[in-house]
Amino acid sequence: MKKVIDFLSGIPMTIIGGIFLAISLILSGMGIHLFFEPAWVSVFICGVPLLYISIWRLIFNKGISKISSALLICIAMIASIIIGDIFAAGEVTFIMAIGAILEEKTTERAKKGLEKLMSLAPLQGRRIVNGNEEMVGTEEIKVNDILRVLPGETIPVDGVIVDGNTSVDQSVMTGEALPVDKEINDTVFGGTLNCFGSIDIRATQVGENGSLQKLIRMVQDAEDKKAPMARIADVCASWLVPAALLISVFAYIFTGDIIRAVTVLVVFCPCALVLATPTAIMGAIGQATKHGVIIKSGEVLENMGKVDTITFDKTGTLTLGKLKVSDIFVFSDELSEQELLSFAASAETKSEHPLGKAIVEYARQMNVELKDVSDFAMESGKGIYALTDSCHLLCGNKKYMYEKGVELPKKIKNTMEVFCNEGKAPILVAINNVCVGIIALSDILRPTASEMVKKLKNMNTDVVLLTGDNKKTADYFAKQVGIENIKADLLPADKAENIIRMQENQKKVCMIGDGINDAPALKTADVGIAMGGIGSDIAVDASDIILMSDDISRIPYLKRLSDATVKTIKFSIGLSLLINFFAIVLSVQGLLTPTTGALVHNGGSVLVVLIAALLYDRKFE
Repeated sequence: MKKVIDFLSGIPMTIIGGIFLAISLILSGMGIHLFFEPAWVSVFICGVPLLYISIWRLIFNKGISKISSALLICIAMIASIIIGDIFAAGEVTFIMAIGAILEEKTTERAKKGLEKLMSLAPLQGRRIVNGNEEMVGTEEIKVNDILRVLPGETIPVDGVIVDGNTSVDQSVMTGEALPVDKEINDTVFGGTLNCFGSIDIRATQVGENGSLQKLIRMVQDAEDKKAPMARIADVCASWLVPAALLISVFAYIFTGDIIRAVTVLVVFCPCALVLATPTAIMGAIGQATKHGVIIKSGEVLENMGKVDTITFDKTGTLTLGKLKVSDIFVFSDELSEQELLSFAASAETKSEHPLGKAIVEYARQMNVELKDVSDFAMESGKGIYALTDSCHLLCGNKKYMYEKGVELPKKIKNTMEVFCNEGKAPILVAINNVCVGIIALSDILRPTASEMVKKLKNMNTDVVLLTGDNKKTADYFAKQVGIENIKADLLPADKAENIIRMQENQKKVCMIGDGINDAPALKTADVGIAMGGIGSDIAVDASDIILMSDDISRIPYLKRLSDATVKTIKFSIGLSLLINFFAIVLSVQGLLTPTTGALVHNGGSVLVVLIAALLYDRKFE
């Protein structure tokens, strides 16, 4: 039965129902009467699903929820059929079917994000037992097991490094743009990527207690808490149905005319009311789409208008999420900036580290000549060695330089500290064991970020930065865009927890992010907005709104659009109720029949649609 109902309520069958209804109207206008009334097809296609829904709710729903707008439509449909006005019966059911389709299309939600998140969970790990390696399923790994993770492999469970050094891409968990150098006693998370060195770890959290599994659970829980938008017509049905029946009965008692009683039921049908919300939402969604903004549901528009606090991730959201050489500092009088860049880029040509690749890319953009490298060695999480033009080159961090016997004068240490305080990643460059310069790399702030934050503040909206980056980096970028409220060093759970805390303080929160690690926060927030151009698929699926062009300057526009949509819906509802009121008065007086009453209240539905369509071309800049 369910399959039959789904088939009849689908778009193709509803269109067929509309065609037969139009044929009935045309033939009636021409005075042509066939042996078979075409509107019967409409009644069957659009009426059967409504009848099924009404009966199901009467049987299974509790309390006042047994009464729905579908029940009132069915009463009007049956009454029209009894008096022989088949067109009126078909018209009210067809309009209701159109409203249901529009609402369904505006409230569909993507469900693939959770599956993609689950696919990140490693299936196997390399366990060390008595000096021998054995591949085991992650479900077999126990706390305190020793596991070996090779370069390029995903770390199977949370743990602590007991042997080896490496760099770990933990953007899945923290959203950090740079791989994080790890050594003995450092913590690593399951699901993150071991970029370079081989490491042995001792498992500390396994199974459902692992960080990635907690991340998956948080997304699931937040999704379950999202209640679907209640249909306004159903909310009103608790008083519409009794009122319609009462007025219809009184109309029959005082006039003795069954036609007037049925007409009251027909014009009382909440078709315009049903259409008010989905059509306004469709217009707003179409408007947003023109501006490169995808809105997944109507509930989101209403919630966005109520938002008073907007939280931002940093990397890939306020910034472009792309490393670029920001500073070249030379300490030797014998070298120019271009020559220092040439040496460093030449040494990094064989490196797979993102910092090294960014230096090489920048050198090529600047048309800097790269030298041949005759020898190369890399120490994971520390730096590289290369031989070129008979010069021994070292590029790396302070620890690497100390291990190689390179002295770092106070001037160099102070410069390093300045770069670190600015959220930059400094790379020391030494030639023949003498530090000759620093090349600093930084994420790039989005050009529109500062102006966007300013506009939001002018709209009395609080702006908060929630980032997995360290405090110094977060402070530096937040100061540039004008954000005072900063929360740094956050894991996914911490971001979601901060949002929950704000909501407990009666705040309506919008979260804007781009990474997998932002998914729980995007789901937890009242509205989640993802960067569609560079954002991960999981973040996009977890969000309510997608910025396809990654243009965060669209955020103030979204708030204005949402406010206008809510006002349009309220206006359309008020107008539809007003039209219904006058139609009821005319029906009681006998000035309308079921057919003309259906046409009048159909005109109200058309008017509601036209008002909603105005949203599509309105300017919100």
